Amino acid sequence: MRHGAATAGKRWTGRLRLAAVALAGFLGWGCYTLEPVAGVDPKVGTRVAFDVNDVGRVALGGTIGPEIGQVEGTLVEKDSAGYLVAVQTVRLLRGLEQPWSGEQVRLKKEYLGPAYERRASAGRSIGLAFIGGGGLGVFFLTRSLFGSGNEDNGGNPGDTVITRLGRP
Repeated sequence: MRHGAATAGKRWTGRLRLAAVALAGFLGWGCYTLEPVAGVDPKVGTRVAFDVNDVGRVALGGTIGPEIGQVEGTLVEKDSAGYLVAVQTVRLLRGLEQPWSGEQVRLKKEYLGPAYERRASAGRSIGLAFIGGGGLGVFFLTRSLFGSGNEDNGGNPGDTVITRLGRP
């Protein structure tokens, strides 16, 4: 046996490891929901979203743009007057979303409606795990990626031309 030659066990372990990494990445993408913050201010460092009221749309129109419905991002700082948010997404009243890349915007409390925190949804994540795991299982089974290392070539010899004619 050659030194460093791949065995069936090593190939299977490598493929299983690849499947586990793919599944973990798929689950890391996960299912998140925005849930209302009940009675308390959100914590600094959490992913939050704030609905913007009419006063806020007028005041923030020059900074963020017109027709702002909701601002989502990471809460950087909070005080009695408002919040400093590293904005990731701006949702418009007509349903469109504008991606941002963490620009910090100060939001006064009088500009805002309800606050929401972004949380992982356990039920959706479990469902996603079953769907993702099943999909990976079907993928591997239909492609014989868990092969045992023994090929069944239907009883045919290897290269029939060389076998029959021989080498000169």
